[in-house]
Amino acid sequence: MPGGRLTQPERQQIALGLADGLAYAEIARRLERPTSTVTREVMRNGGPTSYRAEAAHRATERRAHRRRTTTPRGPQTPAPAYGRDAEAVREYEEVFTTVLTASGMPTMMSRVMACLTLTDTGSLTAAELVQRLDVSPASVSKAIAFLESQGMVRREPGERRRERYVVDDDIWYESMMASARSTAQLVGIARQGVGVLGSGTPAAARLENIARFLDFVSESIARAAEQAREILHTKPATPTKPTPSGDTGAEPPREGG
Repeated sequence: MPGGRLTQPERQQIALGLADGLAYAEIARRLERPTSTVTREVMRNGGPTSYRAEAAHRATERRAHRRRTTTPRGPQTPAPAYGRDAEAVREYEEVFTTVLTASGMPTMMSRVMACLTLTDTGSLTAAELVQRLDVSPASVSKAIAFLESQGMVRREPGERRRERYVVDDDIWYESMMASARSTAQLVGIARQGVGVLGSGTPAAARLENIARFLDFVSESIARAAEQAREILHTKPATPTKPTPSGDTGAEPPREGG
């Protein structure tokens, strides 16, 4: 299996595979690369519909150049927590940001959201965001204002009167509920159009079908979010470490379920 970074010919093969509608796993198999490598490459360079081999290659070269010219970590800079691979975390953050941007969130807002989400504390000050993202304080302020308006970030007092921006456990629930409310507004507007255009006309029938579809979607989103909300407050189970003999200490599954 080839190692190292993707080559330009490999990127061209990825682009051709996407154009042919191949799954990431199949493209990876043909390249003899891990599926995760292909997925990360595509998502950090525009996604499956916008991936371009030449642009992806140039972007990768620019990122590599920035890393080579970045000031080396000083003695005051803490090492990555939990023994994480700093490069892998940085690459994953880029992918996460790309996915948020592809969903419709502006780029700077996506960067701030990804940065906050991937911290263990789930919170950072404006100064910390400026340092981590290497952007201006004005850019961070604008991004936070947008994310606050969407209910995705909240403020809380910090030390020395410095506010901290927090991504808490209910962020995605609130986001889904906001989406449901927005969709419900479209339902009302569509049904208003039925009365304006005249019931029984082709245009009114189209609007009524749209309203019924969106009404179902809105209710489904809200219901699912309410049912799944507790998941956001549940800590994942910690896998049991195997003993030296290979015994995990867990009771073996019983026959017949």
